[in-house]
Amino acid sequence: MSDDSTAEGTFADLGLRPELLSALTGLGYEEPTPIQREAIPPLVEGRDLLGQAATGTGKTAAFALPVLQRLAADRRIGAPSALVLVPTRELAVQVSEALHRYGRELGARVLPVYGGAPIVRQLRSLEGGVDVVVATPGRALDLVNRGALRLGEVRTVVLDEADEMLDMGFAEDLEAILDHTPDERQTVLFSATMPRRLDSLARRHLDDPVRISLGRERTEPGEAPRVRQTAFVVPRAAKPAALGRILDVEAPTAAIVFCRTREEVDSLTETLNGRGYRAEALHGGMSQEQRDRVMGRLRAGTADLLVATDVAARGLDIDQLTHVVNYDVPSAPEAYVHRIGRVGRAGREGVAITLAEPREHRQLKTIERVSGAPIAVERVPTVADLRARRLELTRSALRETLLEDASEDRLDRFRVVVETLTDEFELMEVALAAVKLAHEAGGVVDDDEEIPQVGFRPDRPDRADRSGRPGRPAGRGTEARGSGGRASGGPAARLFVGAGRDAGIRPGDLVGAITGETELSGRDIGSIEIHQKFALVEVPESAADGVVRALRATMIKGRKATVRRDRA
Repeated sequence: MSDDSTAEGTFADLGLRPELLSALTGLGYEEPTPIQREAIPPLVEGRDLLGQAATGTGKTAAFALPVLQRLAADRRIGAPSALVLVPTRELAVQVSEALHRYGRELGARVLPVYGGAPIVRQLRSLEGGVDVVVATPGRALDLVNRGALRLGEVRTVVLDEADEMLDMGFAEDLEAILDHTPDERQTVLFSATMPRRLDSLARRHLDDPVRISLGRERTEPGEAPRVRQTAFVVPRAAKPAALGRILDVEAPTAAIVFCRTREEVDSLTETLNGRGYRAEALHGGMSQEQRDRVMGRLRAGTADLLVATDVAARGLDIDQLTHVVNYDVPSAPEAYVHRIGRVGRAGREGVAITLAEPREHRQLKTIERVSGAPIAVERVPTVADLRARRLELTRSALRETLLEDASEDRLDRFRVVVETLTDEFELMEVALAAVKLAHEAGGVVDDDEEIPQVGFRPDRPDRADRSGRPGRPAGRGTEARGSGGRASGGPAARLFVGAGRDAGIRPGDLVGAITGETELSGRDIGSIEIHQKFALVEVPESAADGVVRALRATMIKGRKATVRRDRA
């Protein structure tokens, strides 16, 4: 070890068993991460711990090593001495594999327990005796109720990604499981975010815990960040084309694209496959067998894009992942933090991309504030940018071939082709033709459609009503807007919107949709009438057709609605 490494501390300084140190050395681990340095000593002492840590900071080893350290030398009893609860099957497998690697020389018996797998096999393993159980809450509680998972001898309980488990509705399951464990147990809770209800859970079940709060590893001044965070402002109707263009320019090794709904996942997957990507869908409507097949293709490299909902992608850890894309701005900043935590791990560089609509400036600023990192707003690549990038990829591929194949004489068999052609053509012409063929052989399809370049809409004070309250149009309560509201004074057109009071539509919803999707301001919108099944809204005649197109391409109050000029 170097002097710097010694100054930072080594795993040996943390008081770990020789068997664990040997396993870490064999795995190539040289020194602990900051969270491991802070968490391992108090956990080895048996203290409770409340840790707020982003994905990719090394928290699995931070709790796994102390769990193994505290295993009794004589472990002949069949009941487990440690229980690790995680939100998803995928994370259960990952954590159990880590525990198995670290505890191999200790002979640690580790069992992953989750739904979607044969319960008979899990029952048999529990009957044979295990030291550590890594489980999803639902299956763990099922096994407890069957009497197969006995928690009376548990010395340590770990709640990993606890905020995710609460978001997935496991709060009651967690309480029930903890009630079956001894009162004098050690309790460890790790979470990327710390919402109020999670803090309440911690107060009930942790005893005088050590508190640790660590984000991602900070870069030194002047260094490039490990995760490059960017946003592109895109009208909703142009999002599929914009995403394809951005991915073409970025050329990710592997990427996850997050969508809000299953329908959006399926539609976007089809679009991306049509563009030539090897995209796979992942959402809650799929069986576990389908999910496993998708993940197998992604890890094997036969797919390079995963289009998923948040729930379906929870707990996924893909080594080759280079890009995370938010197809929509996440409604909760915490979701953004979880998503980008999947890239830029273990010293690797990663990219987080967000497609934001013109009206979503405020949400993006909130995410910046919560995540503590700036998000650079860039323009959508143009056709010229795309062509330049594709040529650069062709140049890089040719250069790599020249460096590797020329040095090993693997190009000699093509020499006769070049020599024959140079009898008839200039060498430069032959080279240009060869580059053209190589470029086109890459499946390059020219994309001549320019994507609209738009920016964020500024927050407009004119959306306030006469009492100064923002977000509500001036006029007659919730049912109508005064007809003298338009600033333009020109001819008006009345539009029909096929959603009304039954759909929860209010005047503010229509004003927000129109001003968010078009260049109109609140003052440009005239009278609004909300009826039971439909609504009528006045807009300037010159902008009417554009408003119709924009509203047809967006959602109003979370639903698509018929929009046309009123026929009355």
